[in-house]
Amino acid sequence: MNIDFPALLVLATLITGLIWALDAVLWAPKRKQQAAALAMAGGTVDSEQIEEALKEPTLVEYARSFFPVILAVLLLRSFLVEPFRIPSGSMMPTLLVGDFILVNKYAYGIRLPVLNRKVIELGEPQRGDVVVFRFPQDPRVDYIKRVVGLPGDHVVYHNKTLFINGKQIPQIPQGTYIGTGSGLTMSGTELRREALGDVKHDILIEPRARGVETDTVVPEGHYFVMGDNRDHSNDSRYWGFVPDENLVGRAFMIWMNWDSAADGVGWERIGDSIN
Repeated sequence: MNIDFPALLVLATLITGLIWALDAVLWAPKRKQQAAALAMAGGTVDSEQIEEALKEPTLVEYARSFFPVILAVLLLRSFLVEPFRIPSGSMMPTLLVGDFILVNKYAYGIRLPVLNRKVIELGEPQRGDVVVFRFPQDPRVDYIKRVVGLPGDHVVYHNKTLFINGKQIPQIPQGTYIGTGSGLTMSGTELRREALGDVKHDILIEPRARGVETDTVVPEGHYFVMGDNRDHSNDSRYWGFVPDENLVGRAFMIWMNWDSAADGVGWERIGDSIN
């Protein structure tokens, strides 16, 4: 079951804000009038009765307390930084199962929550960026992959090798990968270092695995993405391009790692930047 958390945040902000506003405009003045009337009654009314007349209803008290907190979370999550958890090994060895990451929400422009409409242009994805996006075939699901093809690029993936606009992207062997925790199944695969422009990152290759090859040109307003675990990634080779409007943000840091198949918290990964 996929919960639309941004929509829930917006709804909660609207409800608590509306209750607080109605109280300030309609209900609070009536309570003050009632308290003033009691005060004018003289000695027949004690201070406790006046305080009781001024007391906010429980619903209003909760709304006033929660509104600023929910609003702050909504603004932070919508326009600045949003946390995500890595559920699969498609981005190994860069990201492992159980990594909790932070995503820059304004790197590719300011978008309205829920509507996902860009209102301010701030930047565009660069080749090599690790991006979170709403899966084109099911926008309720968030995916994370690496941008390898920009609009207009001629992308070829052949014999485990990437070619961009006719230029082969170099892969430097780094030995054999040794996995841990949930990544143990990838132990023994080839570890290679790939350079997409100025971005150098590691990838995993299984020479004997049958992989999908591609030869395509990226249309305007779209991006071609791939997982770093090249033979175990459901990416643009299978379902096509990522539209610009589906972009969520750029992943930039690991703030926690918890893999139940390992020894718990991966302390050594906390604070690592994502390249």
